[in-house]
Amino acid sequence: MNTEPKDILATKAFVKTELANAESGHDWFHVERVYKNALLIARQEAVDLLVVKLAALLHDIADAKFHKGDETIGPKKADNFLKTLSVSKAQQEHIIKIIRYCSFKNRNEEINFSSIEFQIIQDADRLDAMGAIGIARTFNYGGFKNRAIYNPEIQPNLNMNKEEYKHSNAPTINHFYEKLLQLKDLMNTETGKKIAEKRHQFMEDFLAQFFDEWEGKA
Repeated sequence: MNTEPKDILATKAFVKTELANAESGHDWFHVERVYKNALLIARQEAVDLLVVKLAALLHDIADAKFHKGDETIGPKKADNFLKTLSVSKAQQEHIIKIIRYCSFKNRNEEINFSSIEFQIIQDADRLDAMGAIGIARTFNYGGFKNRAIYNPEIQPNLNMNKEEYKHSNAPTINHFYEKLLQLKDLMNTETGKKIAEKRHQFMEDFLAQFFDEWEGKA
């Protein structure tokens, strides 16, 4: 028998339906992994666990990259759904802020908001972009967008602004340098940092092997 609160069960059902046809790097299973990551990190922190759970479940309910870059759709959809649950107004507003600001592409923006719950969701989401899963997701999305795996003539752009990042069509390997390898140093929580170290090293090892094979060395 499932003993989870009805609001969590309802939210999981809602997200599964909304993301039924999503690209597999941003589907229900991505959300489920972020949810698990968030719960793991939250065990070591004093948090509003309901906010953590709901924010994790709703953080990618309408990723802007699949909605012509519109960053308002996700928060609006989450806000409308949260109104059907028995959460307080303060919790609802907290969750919406987390959803609005947790994305990597917002890292250089001035954000007048932070909380331990926000930091947990940010870490949990970033962890799913690292390690073996991160590598798999990156190449899956690159294939989805019909991008080259690698082109040595196109160098990574490490100084992209938000709009450049959103509209980049660079080869998939470049994404490691433009995002994935930066994540380790952007983690907020001690638990997140510890997990990120291992996943970061796995990506470094993968890239070393990739370039050896590309050059015919291994």
